[in-house]
Formats: sequence, structure tokens, C-alpha cells
Amino acid sequence: MHWNPAVGIPLLIIGLIVLASIWLFGQPRKPGQGRRQPAPPPSGGRAERREPTLGGDHADADAEYDADESLRTTQVEPFQASLLNEHREAEDEADDVEDVELPPITPTPRAAHVPPASPPRPAPDALRSGVGQRPADLPVERIVAVNVVAPGHAVFQGADLVVAADKAGLEFGHKGIFHRLLEGKPELGPVFSVANMLQPGSFDLSRVVDLTTTGLSFFMTLPGPVSALDAWDAMLPTAQRMAELLGGQVLDDEHNALGRQRIAHIRDELRAWDRKHQGDEIGFGS
Repeated sequence: MHWNPAVGIPLLIIGLIVLASIWLFGQPRKPGQGRRQPAPPPSGGRAERREPTLGGDHADADAEYDADESLRTTQVEPFQASLLNEHREAEDEADDVEDVELPPITPTPRAAHVPPASPPRPAPDALRSGVGQRPADLPVERIVAVNVVAPGHAVFQGADLVVAADKAGLEFGHKGIFHRLLEGKPELGPVFSVANMLQPGSFDLSRVVDLTTTGLSFFMTLPGPVSALDAWDAMLPTAQRMAELLGGQVLDDEHNALGRQRIAHIRDELRAWDRKHQGDEIGFGS
């Protein structure tokens, strides 16, 4: 083989370096060489903690644990200990209560609530008994009447009658009938009144649903709180208004049709009455 210096010299140098490395780092170390020595314990400090090992070292470790546990037990706060004692005492008391046999509890019956008795309500007639009452010392010299009757075999219903009377300005009162009163002076008696054509002539408003009638009787009693002609001029339009509301017709006191001639005749009679009793009555708005 031919020696080539360009290749052989570098290989020789690398081989020498490898051999030197093996010689330097391949030798075995002496015991204790290269190990970090533990620092000595400080003066007055705790002794080095011993790691438990197999064999007799377990007894020493158990003794150490028991000593630490007893130390922790003696360091329990007094407040926590008192709470534990109170809890145990409460449990003991609860057990004592459970052991006591209680007598059966009999519920006391409650008295039924009875609402106070309310005074009886007076009938509508009694409530309005004084409304439209004619003064007792006022004599009756003449009565003028007209009628409002239902057509054919029809009847007026009680509920419709009450509504129509209210719209016509009538008030329910004395003797169970309706009245037109003098505004501001009801104590003078009615200007005119409206009665039931059927006996007994009154209206039982406590049974208004069942109330029916074939007609109404409008009448004015003279002397009254106003002049006779003024009373007539108030009564006739009211009768006509009621007939319109109820679907009836206006008749005279003899149940004949009330035409213009009959109306004019009644007005003449009442005008004569007023001349005879001039100064005895008061007019509307007086």
C-alpha cells in the first residue's frame, strides 16, 4: 500500500486525541470523590431528619409520627373544643327527648265564624213612604185624571215601567206609587201622581221582574202646590212621554181618546178653577 501523507497525518492526529480522552475520562473514581457533602447542621437547630429504612427504622418513624400527632392534639383551639362539646351535649339532649313518650295532641275545635247579624232592610215602600205625601190639612176638592194604557191585550213590564218613570222625572214614594214633586218644596205634596190601573193601585217594586200592568192612571188632586192649569201642563206632557216610551196610548178619565177638543175643554175648566181660587196656589219656580 502506498502511504499518502495528506490522509494519513490527519487520521493519526484524530486517533491520538481519542486515546487521550479514553485515558483521562475512563479511569474509575475513588469512593466519595465528586459527591456533594451535606452541610453541617446549624448550632442549636433540630437534628437531621432520618429517612425510614427497612428493618428497625420503622419503629423510630412510628414513634416520631406519634409524637407529632400528640403535639397537634394538644394544640386544638379551646373554641373548637367547646363547639365539639356543645354539639355532643345537644345530641345527648335530642336522644333524651326522643325517648320521652308525649301524650297525644287533641286539636281544639275552632268556633265557626258567624258574621254579625245585619238589621233587616226595610221594603222599598217603607223607605219612600214619606215621598209625595199630601199634607193632611189640605182638603181634596177635585181630581183630574188621564190614563196611559197598553194596546190590545199587551201589558207593560215592570222593569220597563221603572225606567220610563225615571226618564219622565217621577219619584217612587208614598202609597207605593210615583209622584212629580215641586222642585225644592217636596213637603207641599205632589203636583200629580201615577198609580197602577190594576188593584190595589200600587207598584210592588220588590217584585219588579214579575210586575205587569195593563195601564197607568195619572191624576192631579186640587188644590195642590201649584195652580191647576200649571199642574195640567206638567201632567199631560209626562203622560204622553210615558206612552211613547212604553208603546201605549193616552186616554181620558172615561177611557176615550184624548183629542184636542177634549184637552181644550179640560184646560178651560182648570182656568176657571184657578180664577176661583186665585192666590191660594203658587206657580212653578216661585
